[in-house]
Amino acid sequence: MNLNMNMNYAESLVLQTKRLSGTTSEDLNCLHSLLKQSEETLRTESARFASSLADLDPFKHSLGYLYILEACTAGTISKELANELVLSIARFISECDAEQIRLAPEKFISLCKRFKDQVMQLEAPIRGVAPLLTAIRKLQSSSEQLTTLHPDFLLLCVLAKCYKTGLCVLEDDIFEVDQPKDFFLYCYYGGMICIGQKRYRKALELLHNVVTAPMSSINAIAVEAYKKYILVSLIHLGQFSTSFPKYTSSVAQRNLKKFSEPYIDLVTCYGNGKISELEAYVEENRDKFENDHNLGLVKQVVSSMYKQNIQRLTQTYLTLSLQDIANTVQLNSPKEAEMHVLQMIQDGEIYATINQKDGMVRFLEDPEQYKTCEMIERIDSSIQRIMTLSKKLTAIDEHISCDPQYLAKAGRERQRLDFDDLDSVPQKFNI
Repeated sequence: MNLNMNMNYAESLVLQTKRLSGTTSEDLNCLHSLLKQSEETLRTESARFASSLADLDPFKHSLGYLYILEACTAGTISKELANELVLSIARFISECDAEQIRLAPEKFISLCKRFKDQVMQLEAPIRGVAPLLTAIRKLQSSSEQLTTLHPDFLLLCVLAKCYKTGLCVLEDDIFEVDQPKDFFLYCYYGGMICIGQKRYRKALELLHNVVTAPMSSINAIAVEAYKKYILVSLIHLGQFSTSFPKYTSSVAQRNLKKFSEPYIDLVTCYGNGKISELEAYVEENRDKFENDHNLGLVKQVVSSMYKQNIQRLTQTYLTLSLQDIANTVQLNSPKEAEMHVLQMIQDGEIYATINQKDGMVRFLEDPEQYKTCEMIERIDSSIQRIMTLSKKLTAIDEHISCDPQYLAKAGRERQRLDFDDLDSVPQKFNI
């Protein structure tokens, strides 16, 4: 495809973009080749091309618009121009055609990451949340795909405290991962969002994925995830096992505890069940927890010990006075004990009633009979999800079993084992 050399190069490229956009896939491929050939010119003459964007429609001419906008934003951007740039990219992300931008995913990703950097520079992460969510949905071929924009989106959600918005991508079942680092960051930031929403079970699942994921060398993301994994386990479960699952990499098993010693010691202190000792340990190591930005979670760990001790009482007593609860759990007063019990009742952590006249607490059994329509729907939904997951895993297993690289490696391993067996098994046949 030749550009008309009798007119301005920028004008000619814009003309070709208009002519080849939105017609056939063959025309779009021709346009894509032309744009790739023009990359160097786009960068060196970005100032001239910037004015050409006004002649293009972000939806109809998405591919050409993307190449020009990405080139025009490649240089250093001053803080004064950052605001205008953020508005331009956000508008393009909102209006662009998904099919066209998927022809040049690396350009779209580069533009979106630049957008993320600019909203961070403006100290306005909330401005990037909605556009990056839109970008993810347009870039994804399916909701099962983890894109390299997922971690950037979740980071902005964490910084802007838009935890509920972040949850919408965490509810997707991910099966396709291109870059290991994206997976590590996705699970780490996702865990932080779930902690912010007090969805501790989901947070543990995500942090567990980071800690147990395959790794050839220890990385900072895994170390920080392990620290939070310990704290959330204590808050939510009241315990933590320092043993790793068998499928955890040997690198993680050897190094994670070494880099998390104050947290391992916190587990030991927590297990003793003595509030005063736990509080003293936390105060003694306050600076370490604060430097890790985990002091808030550590304080929740201390608070959770009161809950754990109260829950233990429900296994022993049917009725107990608020004064006895305060004494046993080491609270300052019956009023403080009442506040803890009421909060636990409200959160569904215990079932009890409080007699305000005599200050007695009566512990009850779980009233759920598991036969309401709502509960049956929840159980049915869980069963359907498990069945879908089972089918997906079967399909993945079949795909791997037909993969040439896997078959070649498995064949070499089997051959090696067969020769080892010949060497070790005594011959039983006489010839």
